[in-house]
Amino acid sequence: MLTLMGVFFFLNIPLFMANFIDPRCFWRINLNEIQDEYLGLTCAFILAAVQKPIEKDYFNKTLNFLKTTKNHKYALALVFSMDEINRNPDLLPNMSLIIRYTLGRCDGKTGIPTPYLLHKKKQSPIPNYFCNEESMCSFLLTGPNWEVSLSFWNFLDSFLSPRILQLTYGPFHSTFSDDEQYPYLYQMAPKDTSLALAMVSFIHYFNWNWIGLLIPDDDQGNQFLLELKKQSGNKKICFAFVKMISVDDILLEQKTEMYYQQIVMSSSNVIIIYEETINFIDLIFRMWEPPVLRRIWITTKQWNFPTSKRDITHGTFYGSLTFLPHRGGISGFKNFVQTWFHLRSKDLYLVMPEWKYFKYESLASNCKMLKSNSSNASFDWLMEQKFDMAFSESSHNIYNAVYVVAHALHEMNLQQVDNQAVDNGKGASSHCLKVNSFLRKIHFTNPVGDKVIMKQRVIMQEDYDIFHFENLSQHLGIKVKLGKFSPYFSHGRNFHLYVDMLEVATGSRKMPSSVCSAECSPGFRRLWKEGMAACCFVCRPCPENEISNETNMDQCVNCPEYQYANTEQNKCIKKGVTFLSYEDPLGMVLALMAFCFSAFTAVVLCVFVKHHDTPIVKANNRILSYILLLSLMSCFLCSFFFIGHPNRATCVLQQITFGIVFTVAVSTVLAKTVTVVLAFKVTDPGRRLRHFLVSGTPNYIIPICSLFQCVLCAIWLAVSPPFVDIDEHSQHGHIIIVCNKGSVTAFYCVLGYLACLALGSFIVAFLAKNLPDTFNEAKFLTFSMLVFFSVWVTFLPVYHSTKGKVMVAVEIFSILASSAGMLGCIFAPKIYIILMRPERNSTQNIKESNSTQKIKEKSNS
Repeated sequence: MLTLMGVFFFLNIPLFMANFIDPRCFWRINLNEIQDEYLGLTCAFILAAVQKPIEKDYFNKTLNFLKTTKNHKYALALVFSMDEINRNPDLLPNMSLIIRYTLGRCDGKTGIPTPYLLHKKKQSPIPNYFCNEESMCSFLLTGPNWEVSLSFWNFLDSFLSPRILQLTYGPFHSTFSDDEQYPYLYQMAPKDTSLALAMVSFIHYFNWNWIGLLIPDDDQGNQFLLELKKQSGNKKICFAFVKMISVDDILLEQKTEMYYQQIVMSSSNVIIIYEETINFIDLIFRMWEPPVLRRIWITTKQWNFPTSKRDITHGTFYGSLTFLPHRGGISGFKNFVQTWFHLRSKDLYLVMPEWKYFKYESLASNCKMLKSNSSNASFDWLMEQKFDMAFSESSHNIYNAVYVVAHALHEMNLQQVDNQAVDNGKGASSHCLKVNSFLRKIHFTNPVGDKVIMKQRVIMQEDYDIFHFENLSQHLGIKVKLGKFSPYFSHGRNFHLYVDMLEVATGSRKMPSSVCSAECSPGFRRLWKEGMAACCFVCRPCPENEISNETNMDQCVNCPEYQYANTEQNKCIKKGVTFLSYEDPLGMVLALMAFCFSAFTAVVLCVFVKHHDTPIVKANNRILSYILLLSLMSCFLCSFFFIGHPNRATCVLQQITFGIVFTVAVSTVLAKTVTVVLAFKVTDPGRRLRHFLVSGTPNYIIPICSLFQCVLCAIWLAVSPPFVDIDEHSQHGHIIIVCNKGSVTAFYCVLGYLACLALGSFIVAFLAKNLPDTFNEAKFLTFSMLVFFSVWVTFLPVYHSTKGKVMVAVEIFSILASSAGMLGCIFAPKIYIILMRPERNSTQNIKESNSTQKIKEKSNS
């Protein structure tokens, strides 16, 4: 235990010392390391098959040579897969796979560039191998960097083709996908288009649409960017920034600081870091030691963000989530490592840093127990947990490459009778051509269960697992599977999230929001301004009487004809039907006024009838007075046609009754005025005008004028009669039922005709207002017409400035006011004399007044 603690202490010394190093110095110290990580350490192996068994410890030399390097994982995968095949009696029987040579920088040291090792002609890089006696084909396994693999190919193509077939175990690169240009080179990593779809599905699941992207500035990064844009276009996902980082950028401190500021200042809460870019970003954060960055880091490689432990605030998770291809477990690998390193199961994490994680895929309770007990539990209890010893992607490609070689040789051996002949030193070339024909079309299922298809340019739809890595200590951690993506899931749902594991691993089911613009709630619509991304918009309220009942609507919709938008403008409400009713306060007041005026007119008529023999009644043509009182009463009563639920009959009666009864009233006033003029102007008994007065000709004015108005009304009814109409706009939230006048021209013709009659009455009455007589009513007729004009001249602008039932009320009030004006001006003085001054309404008093008047006139003369 003390030894183990000592190991932990020495491993922590570099991190402890880094706290006392200036950031610029720290940068220079780590630059070479990061460059190597970014470029990928070159490690190549030449494999061959021999027709004899190999010694048990044959691979020890290779493993010991690479034991202390970062490429140790590649050597372990290679040796394990070759040993597994050599032990399999059903695959390549009577043959063994061997490692002829290890090339490149597998030891982590800078050496002579690999192609030049093979280019020396004075000595063979592989003694007794590339000689004329050798007739077997060899296989060059290169990677993980594609540029170095290309350098190997260029050399092989010039000097050794086709004596060696090349297989690359690095990431897929489109450069090598041309069969004609690279006929003897095979990429073990298939072209995968589902990674971009997997990330987009994950992003869409959490409704994120504002994403940052950090990718390498190379062909692989460009291909990923194209796929990501293609998949995100349908999901309406935008990029807050896209930074393509090249190797040259790593060497410039100013560039790195610019990238650092871009990440820190970005409004995006979700950032994708693709492939080797993660090493560069990790160095940036270790150099500048930023404050807690609340971000979700989506990566394609295992990475623990330096401040991830402090990022769980307010129940929201921030940290790194890693997308890794779904791979089955390699059975026997754990025992192989234990046997070779002579380690116990609990000490396996000492071999490689990647194996320090306890893996949990479905048992949330165990994961929760581990996290809660990690600080207090004994070391032995922790070591009893299951370590994750999964292959890296490059190691998995090496595993498949070895099996591809074995299957190709096996298939060729089954069909080849004699493949050992050598013709003038061309045996290896001939053998490679034959092996190549089998390699090109080989396909099989490896022991893990993965399908391997060697036909080039095949697009594979990979499954992906989403993991969260968390460090429990410097050398121990947990690896939790949070979800899975598969393009083969049914019902179009390619992504499945394990919610319980998410809560256990991150401490919360809540993920932060990452959107350019907040959602437009119902009642608002999205509006894009020039230069804004598709995901960035501003929210504007819907126009009047339009609604939006969903979030993020681009257009508001009009409410149906009989509905209106509520105050929040998120739903339509059925409009209430209203009209000027008797229950309405305004309707109630107007109806009461009409009733009172009608009753008062009836009282006046009764008084006149009762006192029909008195001088004041006789002097003013009582028949005309009766007709005028009845017409005024009808004017008051016609107001009731305007109140209540409109129907076709009331709409017609409103305007026709109003026009005719008012014509009768005004024409009666005109007849009375003409009678007064004739009575005082025509004093010569022999003149013809006296005959008109005596015969009652002025009384014919009423039917003649009324008949003309009736003709106008008949034309109105024939052309465009009034009808029931609805007013949807005058009062918000209500449909007002009103009577439409039909022909507005006919309505104003009726009013104009009434105005002409009133004007004529006013002129005649004005001329007769100074005629001497005891009961001369010319002045009262003049005032009544003046009131009539005032009311209806005021009516016109007020009527056109109102809508709905207020417009109806204005018309009723004008009818009542003009009728009351005529009633008051003409009959109020007479009622006063009849009821209050009856002595003035006698024949004797009139005679005495006339005698007194004559005496005064004589004395004045």
